[in-house]
Amino acid sequence: MGMNKINQITNARELQLKHAVQTEKPGVQFGALLQKEISRQGSVQFSKHAEQRVQERGIEMTESLMQNLNNAVQKAKAKGARDVVIIGENGAFIVNVPNNVVVTTMSGREMKDNIFTNIDSAVLM
Repeated sequence: MGMNKINQITNARELQLKHAVQTEKPGVQFGALLQKEISRQGSVQFSKHAEQRVQERGIEMTESLMQNLNNAVQKAKAKGARDVVIIGENGAFIVNVPNNVVVTTMSGREMKDNIFTNIDSAVLM
């Protein structure tokens, strides 16, 4: 998806939010809703499979870990990566960069003797 298409989608979503705010409760601030939506769109999302793996493997998802994942994905995107393994203290996260989606994850102890396939890049965080 090109940047132009992403901008069109973002602009359309902003208009939807603005309309929702105008027709909803008068106390709700459009700027706050817009910032929340923009933040959500820029953040990596987790597939259902990845969400299950996080729970099964006891990986603690903190604000700082999410920020590190987002930074790592942005760096990978800047280098043209498509499918990246992000390796940190908490484990490894396989991310589809164009879709901004964590596909799967594993804890640090599971990484030993494991082979990562179908990736084109790696980021250490």
